Amino acid sequence: MAANRTLISVIGDEDTITGLLLAGIGHINEQQKKNFLIVDSKTQVSTIEAAFQEYTERKDIAILLINQHIAEKIRPTVDKYQQAFPALLEIPSKDHPYDPSKDSILKRVQKLSGD
Repeated sequence: MAANRTLISVIGDEDTITGLLLAGIGHINEQQKKNFLIVDSKTQVSTIEAAFQEYTERKDIAILLINQHIAEKIRPTVDKYQQAFPALLEIPSKDHPYDPSKDSILKRVQKLSGD
């Protein structure tokens, strides 16, 4: 099942997406669906949630990267996500440093390890 998962997907700000596109992660499939969403101040929360749902349901995505400050906008949805694939990773952005206390995956690992 994991063998077909070859893509990295990203929900992030323009700087993050630009850097990752330059690194070569960009992909548009046969249905003209992209594997990234650029979020700015005008992007509605419903759009972010819809992209999150789409990327977590696609069978060709192995990893979903999301800027932590954007994950905060849809925190209940992110916290409910429990699947192994695609793996969900919260990443920092240029203007928003990483805060381990907000990372839902790290909290889950700490809870399982008893910390």
